[in-house]
Amino acid sequence: MPKVSLWDLPDLPQNQLPPHLQLQKTRVVCNNDAPTHTENITYSGAYAAIGVDNSLRLDEFRKNFKVKVIKLSEEDMEFDLIGIDASIANAFRRILISEVPTMAIEKVLVANSSTVVQDEVLAHRLGLIPVKVDPRLFDYMSENDVPNEKNTIVFKLDFKCERKSGERRTVYSHDLKWLPFGSEYVLSTENSSDPTSKPKTYTSFTSSQDSLPEFSNNPITVTPGIIITKLAPGQEVELEAHAVKGLGKTHAKWSPVATAWYRMLPEVVLLQDIEDEDAQKLVNKCPVNVFDIEDVGKGVKRATVARPRACTLCRECIREPGWEEKVALRRVKDHFIFTIESTGALPPEVLFTEAVKILEDKCESVITELS
Repeated sequence: MPKVSLWDLPDLPQNQLPPHLQLQKTRVVCNNDAPTHTENITYSGAYAAIGVDNSLRLDEFRKNFKVKVIKLSEEDMEFDLIGIDASIANAFRRILISEVPTMAIEKVLVANSSTVVQDEVLAHRLGLIPVKVDPRLFDYMSENDVPNEKNTIVFKLDFKCERKSGERRTVYSHDLKWLPFGSEYVLSTENSSDPTSKPKTYTSFTSSQDSLPEFSNNPITVTPGIIITKLAPGQEVELEAHAVKGLGKTHAKWSPVATAWYRMLPEVVLLQDIEDEDAQKLVNKCPVNVFDIEDVGKGVKRATVARPRACTLCRECIREPGWEEKVALRRVKDHFIFTIESTGALPPEVLFTEAVKILEDKCESVITELS
């Protein structure tokens, strides 16, 4: 960059940074050897020497903050978080993984199992099967609580492979049957002398769960098609599985997401016109087809940035000498592409809404403690 006399510098608008400082503040520059300007400049007096106030203002945050949904399905969601710090985006990610509650199988009562799979391995596999029910309809169960219709869901698995069939059979997750009346297994300590009294089971349901308005037309199920075990001829498995409400930070089976992640928005800038052979060479360099070629007339073909969002910053386009002067790869520091993959318990848009509520509750707790 050529040196410019102090007296020849152009006047800047009030409370605005020079272009090179604005670039350092808002972009991560990805050079061939390593990224630069990766830190976030949050100190309010960082630019006090040039008369620029860098303090955070609530009105500016409200003006700049946006959420744009890019893709939404029953299982996953991709959206943009614009105008926030990386710490906030990471807080949402951590809350989604470990603090949004779900229902998962916690206790397995094995009545009979002649499979080659050990009981503890079978229980572990059952625990990882997503239960498709809204956890907000249930209560947490502590060590002193009795399993009831408001804190426990009971499933039954009774599967047998007939010896005369001569073929192995596969037990799937959809073979689990919901028991709305609770457990059918009688407690081993139950020795009632009154033959007319109802035997005491492992749960204490006062009413059937399918009589509740939430489940009358929406039975509780699990994600189908997941292999639990395989049975040889003559083998069988009979058990009850009790699901309770929990958090992912206690055990991964309660995590509502298969994964949740974010990345900063890529920004690909052509610093000069790249035409003809160089344009075709640039297009061939990129493995994810970020660049395209347009005909600008008179037989001239020019490279353009067609799909910057697809850039993975592999830096193949600037790896050869001389290309860093032609192409600039950057990341926008306050623009995050966020992806949520739900396990199926709740839709991804509901998961994000719940994560926002949890973060709001945390902030209110901090404010209450400090006030």
